[in-house]
Amino acid sequence: MRPGWQPLCARPDACAEPWHGGAAVGTGCPWFQHDSPGCREAPRKHREGFPGPHQLEPHQDTAWRGTKPLAMAPVTQALPLACLLLLLLGSAPGADAQAGFQLHQPQKEVFVRVGETLTLICTVTEGGPPGPVKWLKGWGSGSETIYDQKDPSSRGMRAGDDFNTDFNILIKDVRPEDTGTYYCVKYRKTGIGEELYQRGEGTAVVVQARPSNPTLTRPKYRVQPGKTVSFTCKTWGFFPIDIRVKWFKDKTPIRSQPNLVTPGPSKFTYNMSSTVTVTLQKDDIRSELTCQVLHPTLTAPLTRSYHLSQILRVPPSTVVVQPPGPVGLNETVSFTCYVQGFYPGSVTVTWLENGKEMNTGSTPGPIETPKGLFELRSTVAVQAVPEKNISVFTCRVVHEGQDPLSSSATLWVDASGQQGRSSGGAHLLSSPGLWLCMLLDKAILGLGLFLLFKRWQA
Repeated sequence: MRPGWQPLCARPDACAEPWHGGAAVGTGCPWFQHDSPGCREAPRKHREGFPGPHQLEPHQDTAWRGTKPLAMAPVTQALPLACLLLLLLGSAPGADAQAGFQLHQPQKEVFVRVGETLTLICTVTEGGPPGPVKWLKGWGSGSETIYDQKDPSSRGMRAGDDFNTDFNILIKDVRPEDTGTYYCVKYRKTGIGEELYQRGEGTAVVVQARPSNPTLTRPKYRVQPGKTVSFTCKTWGFFPIDIRVKWFKDKTPIRSQPNLVTPGPSKFTYNMSSTVTVTLQKDDIRSELTCQVLHPTLTAPLTRSYHLSQILRVPPSTVVVQPPGPVGLNETVSFTCYVQGFYPGSVTVTWLENGKEMNTGSTPGPIETPKGLFELRSTVAVQAVPEKNISVFTCRVVHEGQDPLSSSATLWVDASGQQGRSSGGAHLLSSPGLWLCMLLDKAILGLGLFLLFKRWQA
């Protein structure tokens, strides 16, 4: 009740008039005022000479002489109603101001990324009832107090220019578990504590976590063309769960297996893995496999690429070129080993003579072809001595630690051709036909001499 203010019913003459709207019997007061001091005094004062509601007579000489009861009836009937209104106003201090109190929480939905600072806005008008303003996450029995003026350890931090009307808060280093609906709440003090006075409509906060840079796993060992291999793209720590993965071989999309999404190590985050199967070809030396990750938190896809040459192994083919026929004695002849179409370029070439390793010196390095494969040529020189006749020379190739590949050729030495090759006369003397002619000539000559001798004796 306002200081110094008394309702009209505190005056005896205010409630002593007739009231035809529910007066207390014998008092002349309304039923809701018959306990007021003035109303409790009215019967007594009636007994002390004050006229009661049924004692007023037009010609009676009383304190009310000269009055006209019928003319005063509207006024006396209105007094109890005014009394009631004033009592209600007086029993609620500040009610005029409270009637216009407003709490405004304008944000409907807010998106924030992990690690950023979340700003929640709430303003109130002045003149509200005594009591604090708090921020709650969630509503009901499971709600959590995020900001409380009396609790400095609360997660939210007050921010604003006018601390009487601005109840904006900041939540730093946002985490995925901060996702939820936040309410700005005005409380009113009561005799036993606090009660809800007004609540905002709520702000839905969605914390977004960016996926990690993808990783790409492959088989541990190289494989040959025609084999099927699997590649897996992984990313983790993202939120919300919506995520897509695209695979490309060079610029051509390829189909992958369904994505596998599992809960992450921390609450509200997820992990994802996507697997694709590829059959390798010999021409994949220049090809590239790409995993592309798309998520609402990304302005551009995250990509991870892998060169198929890192997993591909193309075995070589070997050919040894030998002389077209027998070679002359003591001639120097070359055997050449062609190693063709292999990848990667690391290869070891060894020459063997009749199964025994030869010392051929250094071998030139491989040469890369336009298709990305490699080729190599290795040559060994041999002198055609008689003891090397029908010797077998072998080119043995070891590529990437695999089983060796071999190719062989045989040396044929023509021992009868040595003198003929040194000079023209020596060549003729070394000819078997020449020797045969000479022997035949000697035989005929001898036979002729023998016949002449026999004839002379006769």
